[in-house]
Amino acid sequence: MSVPAEWAIAQQLEVLRDLLYGDGPALAFGATTFTSVPTGCAVVLPTSGSSGAPKSVALSASALLSSADASHDYLGATARDRWSLLLPTTHIAGVNVLVRSLALGSDLVGVDDDADFTAIVPTQLHRALNGDQQLLEHLMNAKAVLVGAAATPRELLNAAGMAGINVVRSYGMTEMSGGCVYNGEALNGVTIEIVDGVIELNGPMKAIGYLGEEAFSDRPFRTSDAGEMKDGILTVTGRIDDQINTGGEKLSLSAITEFLNDGSTQRYIAIGLPDPEWGQALAIASDGPIDEALVRERLRARFGPHASPKRFAPQIELPLTALGKPDRKTLAEIFGRLG
Repeated sequence: MSVPAEWAIAQQLEVLRDLLYGDGPALAFGATTFTSVPTGCAVVLPTSGSSGAPKSVALSASALLSSADASHDYLGATARDRWSLLLPTTHIAGVNVLVRSLALGSDLVGVDDDADFTAIVPTQLHRALNGDQQLLEHLMNAKAVLVGAAATPRELLNAAGMAGINVVRSYGMTEMSGGCVYNGEALNGVTIEIVDGVIELNGPMKAIGYLGEEAFSDRPFRTSDAGEMKDGILTVTGRIDDQINTGGEKLSLSAITEFLNDGSTQRYIAIGLPDPEWGQALAIASDGPIDEALVRERLRARFGPHASPKRFAPQIELPLTALGKPDRKTLAEIFGRLG
């Protein structure tokens, strides 16, 4: 059954508790067109769909509880420690907070109460450090704050540390029941492999598979992220599915986006647009003014002569998914309207 939009969080918790520790129909948190699921499926969640059509991910109760247990082991959480829900439950990060609260047997609270642990996206961290005093105090009072879903700029992490917020960088995806690598370290039971430069993950929290497709095998889940391992610490270096080919040269949109945002007080998103001459043309959008000559100069110096943007969209509201990732599909539509 799909979780009705009018259900309060208390109702979601009650039904999810019965499902995780008893029996009941699988719950779809978010949109899906499927009406049946494979045996053992407890929760269905859509992938973000930020760069393509979303898929429906089938997760078992054991996978979700394994994820919660591994998270609590890393954080040193004990029974009755409280989580706060600051994310939508239409995404794995929000559902994970529900599961963790149930696993600890504790009350689930909001931003207006003190919590031992919480999970947010970089956009929320930025808002807390730039005027949202209630959220700032909430994060400062927590033992640990998981920040995931999108790359967090270094200056934002530094500012959070100066404010007394204990940020734990979380890396994962719906197919692995959310975050399974904290601060570059694999959680208990998680294995990380780098194969041809691409991150592969495995562990007891891996999903059953995608609805309508063959179930995942016992082999590691191959992500869409490039990464490196050094001394047991994972560094995510970019996404392999956001590359564009412009004039025969490949560019990573996430690498360019992260480079422009590093140390900047305004936000940037890089995107590839169809182009009759170049195949794909690099375009840059920002929520502030853009010095086009300076941006071209910086990108060419860092990524090579082919990293020269052909179009710009300054001072627009940057489209993001619910978890703070660049929504490039919507951004492409905005560029289309700009002409």
